[in-house]
Amino acid sequence: MTEPTSPYDPPQLPDDPPPPDAERRTRARGRASMLKGLAHKGLRMAAAHATNFYATVGIVLIVGTVLALAGTLAFAELGESVQKGATQAYDVAVLQWLGRHQTRLLTAGAVELTYLGTGTVVLMVVGVSALFLWHTEHKHSARILLVAVAGNILLNGMLKLVFHRTRPSVFDWQTTAVSSSFPSGHAMSATVCYGTVAYLVARLQKHRSSRVATLTGAVILILLICATRLYLGVHYPSDVIAGIVVGLAWSGFCMAVFEASLVLARRRAPEESAEERPAPVESATA
Repeated sequence: MTEPTSPYDPPQLPDDPPPPDAERRTRARGRASMLKGLAHKGLRMAAAHATNFYATVGIVLIVGTVLALAGTLAFAELGESVQKGATQAYDVAVLQWLGRHQTRLLTAGAVELTYLGTGTVVLMVVGVSALFLWHTEHKHSARILLVAVAGNILLNGMLKLVFHRTRPSVFDWQTTAVSSSFPSGHAMSATVCYGTVAYLVARLQKHRSSRVATLTGAVILILLICATRLYLGVHYPSDVIAGIVVGLAWSGFCMAVFEASLVLARRRAPEESAEERPAPVESATA
């Protein structure tokens, strides 16, 4: 308090000090603003991450669906042509040419090789592969392999019932065959089984040359199995082509679902899907 200048002047009081909680309110507002800013930034980053995450899953599934639809349309076109008899002349001509060029040695080799596409051998290969994948912590890979092959068996059976094409009788068969002819069960099974196994193995290999060798070997094996069905006289070329096309469509869709499921698994339980990550590509000299 200051001394009054006159007896009549009221004493001058100093400015009222701020309330004791004003400074606390100011600091609280500052901290709240900072936290709000961090929260907004975090939400923006989370939204961007979620957008990228769902975009990745969506793109993978879209690619798989497009492949499946393209294969389905191609198969439908071929199936319609077969039902109309448009492929019959070509089919018979190819088998007649093969029948004229058979030898005892080629026939023996074809009989042995064609067994690699039978149901028993395919199931053995799939069973051993799935068991190995499961016990090496590649459980997603094991599941998709089983689903792909089981779906292939059901799909082939339904398609055979729909088309119910009689098997060729251009020359005497060099092996036994049952069920109808279109599409080729051996071609579908070989494409789905060996193609899927090769894909799952190749994505775990570190060297690009090893991946190329694995996939190339699978393609050669599939084509050889398909060729034996023609050479042995139990399928038309259009049967085999249809089996390859629908097999690629189905296995391609399964692989897309597999990759999308891995993206989801890495988000929800990254420690459980760590072993499923593709191996980093290294140079051959590493």
